[in-house]
Parts: sequence; structure tokens; C-alpha cells
Amino acid sequence: MKALARQIFRFAIVGGLSTVIDFVVLYVLHHRLHINYLIATAIAFAVATIFNYWASMTFIFESKFAADQKKQEFMLFLILSVCGLGLTEVLMYISVEWLGSAVMLGKLFVTAFVMVFNFVTRKLFIER
Repeated sequence: MKALARQIFRFAIVGGLSTVIDFVVLYVLHHRLHINYLIATAIAFAVATIFNYWASMTFIFESKFAADQKKQEFMLFLILSVCGLGLTEVLMYISVEWLGSAVMLGKLFVTAFVMVFNFVTRKLFIER
């Protein structure tokens, strides 16, 4: 149980850093460069995901993939992340268009939900 708590703590730290990257990129693209919020969300998510893969596999999860299978590991991580992106996009659309939320406020709530999805799916499919 202690190991799981430590892992969740590390996930929170890496997730927090990834979230900061995600929010900063979204803010710059949408509010400064005036890129559509859904496109900006996808780009920000991609940048944050690349950082998150590196940090997650370095500091959080013990991979069940051998060294020569890192390409497969990254592909699985990417597939799970794309599922998270799809979930993010749908929830952002609902938040902004249906509920009338501000983009950054909606992103805050969506991020909390998607972080749980990400931890559970990575723990199930990537970790040994």
C-alpha cells in the first residue's frame, strides 16, 4: 500500500507538471495567438503528453516492456493518451459550448477527470 501511495504521489507531481505545460501552451495558443480552443487544446495535450511519457516511464511506472519493445510501449502510451485527448475534447466542448464555461475553467475540471482516467489506464496496460 505504501508503494501505491508513493506512486500516486509521483503521478500527481508529474501530472501537475504536465498540466502546467498543457495550460501554458493552451493559454498561449488560444489567448495570445487566437487559435481555436479545440485545436489549441489538441496541440497543448500533445506537447504535455510527450513530456508526460518521458517523466512517467522515468519516475512512476515500471514498464512491463523489454528494452527492445520501447516502440510498442510508446505506441500503447500514445493510444491511451489519444483516448484521453478524445475524452478531453468532448468534455471541453460540453463545458464551453453547452455549459457556457470559460475555456480555462472548463480545462481545470476536465483535467481532473482525465487525470484519473490516465492513471488507471496506464496502471492497467503499461505497468508490470
